[in-house]
Formats: sequence, C-alpha cells, structure tokens
Amino acid sequence: MSHPDGAMPCLAVLPPGLEAMGADELAALGASAVQPLRRAVRCRLDRAAFYRVHLQARLPFRVLRELAVFPCRNRDDLHEGVQRAADWNRWLPPQTSLRVDASGSLPGLNHSHYTALQVKNALIDWQRRQWGERSSIDLDDPDLSLHLHLSPGGPGSEAHATISLDGSGGSLHRRGYRSRMGLAPLKENLAAGLIALSGWDGTVPLVDPLCGSGTLLIEAACRALALPAGLMRDGGGAWRPRTFGFERWPDFDPQLFQEEVRQAEAALGAAPSRALPPLVGRELDPTVLEQARENAEAAGLATRITLESGDLRDLMPPAGPGLVVCNPPYGERVGETEALAALYADLGALLKERFSGWTLWLLSGNPELTGALRMKASRRIPVSNGGIDCRWLRYDIR
Repeated sequence: MSHPDGAMPCLAVLPPGLEAMGADELAALGASAVQPLRRAVRCRLDRAAFYRVHLQARLPFRVLRELAVFPCRNRDDLHEGVQRAADWNRWLPPQTSLRVDASGSLPGLNHSHYTALQVKNALIDWQRRQWGERSSIDLDDPDLSLHLHLSPGGPGSEAHATISLDGSGGSLHRRGYRSRMGLAPLKENLAAGLIALSGWDGTVPLVDPLCGSGTLLIEAACRALALPAGLMRDGGGAWRPRTFGFERWPDFDPQLFQEEVRQAEAALGAAPSRALPPLVGRELDPTVLEQARENAEAAGLATRITLESGDLRDLMPPAGPGLVVCNPPYGERVGETEALAALYADLGALLKERFSGWTLWLLSGNPELTGALRMKASRRIPVSNGGIDCRWLRYDIR
C-alpha cells in the first residue's frame, strides 16, 4: 500500500514514554503525517526516508511498513483477509523464508502465537494452491518478516487487522557496540531517549557515578557527535551499515539505499572535528568497568569517554556545572532494598557536597529508594524499563 506522493504508511515501535520524542525524531528525518500513539508513532515515509530512518533514528525498536488493512471479526475473516492482503506472488514466492509475529486480540484470537500461526497457515495454504510448494519458516533470519495486529475497533470503527512488513531485520536498539552487558542492562534506544529528555546538548560535562556497562554515556556521545545509529564498526574498525530486512524485499532500491548510506557516512566524517565536554563514568565492579571500556572502544568512543574505577563516594566532578545521569539498581533485579538505601543516601550526600549547581537525572523504579536521596524532584517523566514502571527524575542540586 502506498500513496500518490510515494509515501508508505508506517508504524515505528518505541519504548513507552518516548512517543512524543520519537515523533519529533521521525519528522526531522523526513516523515509526514506523524501521529504519536501508545508505544508507537504512525507516519508516512517515502522510500528514501524509510531507509534514512533505519540508518539514523535512535529511538525505535523497529519500523513496520503497512501492507494492508482489512475487516476482521474472526478466524475465517483473518484467513481470507491475509490471502487477499497483498500480491503474494511478488512478496512470498516459495523460496522465500518467512517469519510471522502478531499482536492485539479479538474474540477467538486471544493469543499472539495462535494468531501468528493462523496467518502462517493462510499464507502456506495459498502458496500450496498456487505453486504446490511452500516457504520455510525461519525465526532467526527470515527473508520476509511479517507482523499482524488485531484491533477490536470501537465507536464508529469495526474490528480490523493490519498486516505489515518488518523492515528492521532485528531490533534497532542493538547498535552493535555492546557485546557485553551488566546484570540489568538499559536498552540503547531507551538510554538515547533518556539523554534527549534530559536536554543535554553536548556543551556541558556529563557524569554517571554508577555507569555500569556505560550505555548512558555512550548514547550521549553518539547523539552529541551525530553518529548514525544504523552504522556499526566491524572487526577492523571500519563503519558499515547493519543488515536490514528490507534489503531482501522485491522493491528494494540499492542505489537509493547507498545514497542514504553515503549521507549517514558524511556525519561520521564530521564527528572527529566536533569537540565534546568531559564525559565521566565511575564503576566499582572491575568486571563491569571492563565491559564499559570494551563497549566504548567498540563504539569508537574510547578517547571521548573517561571511565574510572572506584567508589562513587570518591568521585570528584570536572569543572561544571553540568549534568549527572544515573540508572542505579532499584531492587527489582539487582541488590536488595535495604542495602541499596545506603547507596542512594551516599549518592545524595555526594551530589549535595560536590555537585552544587549541577542537575541530576535519575531513572527510578523504586520510590522508596529514591526517597533516600533526601532531594526533591522538579520533574517526573514516566517511562518503562524492561517492563518496570519507572520515572526519569530531575533534581536541581543545591
């Protein structure tokens, strides 16, 4: 499905809490008709913008290209609608491997795995009728990845299904630099969104006193240097675009894609001349600190980020003021609440003693622990971290 202007209806899937910021990012990269939804942004992208978003957007998990929307009240509607949804002669010849994912529910179609199986069966039935053979299923590296979403409808709208192509070829939050992670890793796209929400623009120092595997600092540096999220360093240190699912689509335009790659590479060429203020991380666990150093090296940022070993209580700030960012453990996955309360109390004392005039942004999944800081938040932004309801909290350090 496309429009006369060449734009395709698309849906970018985002971390909860980053929808408005994701809409702004997509618009800046050429999207039109941008509409924030819950955990997603609906928009239209022409072919060039579709490639550009995959190469440069920092916030989406994936970008779905809508193939068809059809009325769907039950399993029979789903079977028939899927078979009519697209020119499967073009999109799904038998030699094309397939993956199907599903979301949403309708009466009789309450489980995503069952719904996905019905979609797969409808397509295979069609193939066998057409060719006498069928596609193989490949969950890890399919030639074509389909997504079906069921909507129950509401006042003025009937129940319907939307079938889309997943162009991403694996979640876009994986940048390629993080081969090693701590025990409770922050996804790269959420980290990028948190830095953007903080307003840090690369002009003042940035400090993470509990940096873990370094994701907040790495994403901050990538953003400030305008490093395209879809380019990765290979083993020899050269930057290359990651592999995308849309490269196997029958309407893939390699020349247009390479033009977008060249534009993304131009940003890489400009990065070395951009100055950065001090970016400082501290980590007590030597194994985790080594992970952070390996990640910074893999991201090409080893010379841009200072990673220190030691207790946060010994941290001395660079000349400021600046921003402190922090994702301390909050008892859901790492550590116990009682022991962590002392950590938060020490963090609050350190900041008030040495970071007066700075701003703290802290990701909290436990209000009880945050109270141990003995500081009053001036902003509370709801976000979700790995399914945990969290707040991105701003404190003005006095």
